[in-house]
Amino acid sequence: MTTTGRIATRRQVLAGTGAVGAGIAFSGALSELFAGTAAAQPLGHEGYGPLVPDPKGLLDLPEGFRYRVLSRQGDELRSGEGKVPSNHDGMSAFGGRAGRVHLVRNHENRADGKIPVPTVEGLTYDPAGKGGCTALTLDSRNRVLSERVAIAGTAVNCAGGPTPWGTWLTCEETEDKAGTNGYTKDHGFIFEVDPVDPHRTGAVPLTAMGRFQHEAIAVDPRRGVVYETEDAFEKPFGLFYRFLPERPLGGRGSLRAGGRLQAMRVPGVPDLSTIQEIGAEFDRVEWVDVPDPLAAGTPIRFQDFGRGGITHAQKLEGCYWGGRSVYFVSSFAHRSAGSAADHYGQVWRYDPDHRRLTLVIVFGPDTDLQLPGESPDNICLAPSGGLMVCEDGEGAQHVFGVTRRGEVYAMARGRQNIGTAENPEWGEFAGVTFSPDGDTMYVNCYNPGTTFAVTGPWRR
Repeated sequence: MTTTGRIATRRQVLAGTGAVGAGIAFSGALSELFAGTAAAQPLGHEGYGPLVPDPKGLLDLPEGFRYRVLSRQGDELRSGEGKVPSNHDGMSAFGGRAGRVHLVRNHENRADGKIPVPTVEGLTYDPAGKGGCTALTLDSRNRVLSERVAIAGTAVNCAGGPTPWGTWLTCEETEDKAGTNGYTKDHGFIFEVDPVDPHRTGAVPLTAMGRFQHEAIAVDPRRGVVYETEDAFEKPFGLFYRFLPERPLGGRGSLRAGGRLQAMRVPGVPDLSTIQEIGAEFDRVEWVDVPDPLAAGTPIRFQDFGRGGITHAQKLEGCYWGGRSVYFVSSFAHRSAGSAADHYGQVWRYDPDHRRLTLVIVFGPDTDLQLPGESPDNICLAPSGGLMVCEDGEGAQHVFGVTRRGEVYAMARGRQNIGTAENPEWGEFAGVTFSPDGDTMYVNCYNPGTTFAVTGPWRR
């Protein structure tokens, strides 16, 4: 293990944005984080400037930026299939003809979901499941042309990720089996969704990719390997997986051919939370076959991985591919919940060429009362250079930007209070993604479910 880098606090770099919160430590050279990507020039210390309060009470943005509400839960789907479902979560944007954009949006509805995804013939896995995805088609000015069901009858569709061939892999964050919570089929799978014509992919579980509490995926565009995160709520916590397809990069439907599921083992590190040094590197990462990917009798994280065990981490969430590496997020770790150490978020980088795992960002532990327990969730690369990070914590919720120099700035702040005056609560952000041309940021408010399109001087 080697250690490099410097430490800076988020309080120092957010003081000018009006959104001071939990401290963050960064590696001194985040440029490697974005090597080989389409990111443009890095921003300055304050990003796009302070946030301007929204007179409509929905979304605060920097001066020069504006938003359009594309869709809200409870409205009628333009397809006539029913109402826009609740709990907007992971999302991705795909390019279409004539400047059109196709959005695929998850709905993390559990068995008690407020507004279920309507069941549609040919697109429904389990009629008792209330989760799924909806798909929106936008014109070049972000006007909604269509909105329809993309998959239904799934459960707790949290995040996922795009494939190199232009489909969306939606992930079920549950391990409920048939007979639990009224379900008629086992859940905990990944499903492929075609954003243009969902009937091309239907509602087929990709069982070889494992049955566990899936969060997000990222696909290696050179090898076709699929990386998967597990957001397990109780100890032993989740694992970081890779799936080796029988037909790598085979296009739509190819993942149904099966493959081999493996879990990451970092020798000598049973719990990633214990690593707190920015730039810490591990050069002998191992991958161990999962004994029972379907978890027929025992959840995968409880299974026997033989001598040396396996590496766990609390709250493994966001996952994406950048340059020649995969990045994944641990939102937080708390000793009180059984973790080996405390932190308010980590971003890890795995380089498959060198089998090297590196800790590139640590959030915390310097906090203030405005945002106690703030943690990163969904992440994506930004066209201005750097990251966009969705906050999932307490208090007012934000989308934060991270520049290539490691500075943090507030990009958006939610204004939708879903609590009370005595106990205020704000809906978290999720599903941040950019249009293929980089001119629009799309992001969801989880509750009340709202999808925004944000435009402005992104390349300034």
